[in-house]
Amino acid sequence: QVQLVESGGGLVQPGGSLRLSCVASGSRFSVYRMGWYRQAPGKQRELVATIGSSSSSINYADSVKDRFTISRDNAKNTVYLQMNSLKPEDTAVYYCNVVTNMATYWGQGTQVSVSS
Repeated sequence: QVQLVESGGGLVQPGGSLRLSCVASGSRFSVYRMGWYRQAPGKQRELVATIGSSSSSINYADSVKDRFTISRDNAKNTVYLQMNSLKPEDTAVYYCNVVTNMATYWGQGTQVSVSS
């Protein structure tokens, strides 16, 4: 079993920045792809960004390109999402997603609110 713990959400003004973190813990697992998804009220969950095991394969949703940066620290089994130039439409619950050799896991979600 793998546990995911997310942190870094909060309330920020438009144009501001936040950094999300997600730590994967457990025993005897290998982490493959890591990523972030988000779900706004009344909308379906959507992909934000994913990163491959060697950080060589990175994908972003068009809506966050050039504003968000995904990265990972394999030694810490941690994935980050640096979010800059935040907009009100970025408001959502952000979920960490980790693909391992055992299964795919989701974090509990962290709220990001962008408002003046």
